[in-house]
Amino acid sequence: MHATKSVERVILLTVMLLGSVCSGVLAKPPEATQESLKASETAFAKTMADRDFKAFASFVDENAVFINGGNPLRGKPAVLAHWEKFFKDPQAPFAWKPVIGEVSVANGLGYTEGPVTDASGKVVTTFFTTWKVQPDGSWRVVFDNGHDVCNCPKQP
Repeated sequence: MHATKSVERVILLTVMLLGSVCSGVLAKPPEATQESLKASETAFAKTMADRDFKAFASFVDENAVFINGGNPLRGKPAVLAHWEKFFKDPQAPFAWKPVIGEVSVANGLGYTEGPVTDASGKVVTTFFTTWKVQPDGSWRVVFDNGHDVCNCPKQP
């Protein structure tokens, strides 16, 4: 009788262990949609308008790389140390908004692109951002880059 209870306990523990392992494996991945991605980029941009550096930081992945004109900022601490200066003044020095948002559901990555405007509203840069969806369905920036807009004469 004592052996039977021990076997029952082992079976019960095995079932519980398998259940916890399987629940992690079989859990449905978060929704990675163009709408959620563009909403995240828009909210990210709003942190600049709102002058909310803490909120800005919440969108940056721990291992993010911001290209920074060919001088990469590697890791969240470096990114935040550089970007903090843009949040010092009462008025935002620039703004941005996503025009393009694409998602690769298979690997949980997203891409956004759009114009960056100066305080007067003039388009000065185009941004290119790669995002990664998190287990909770939120998005974090993993790569960010921007290029000045060329006001070059049209080629014949």
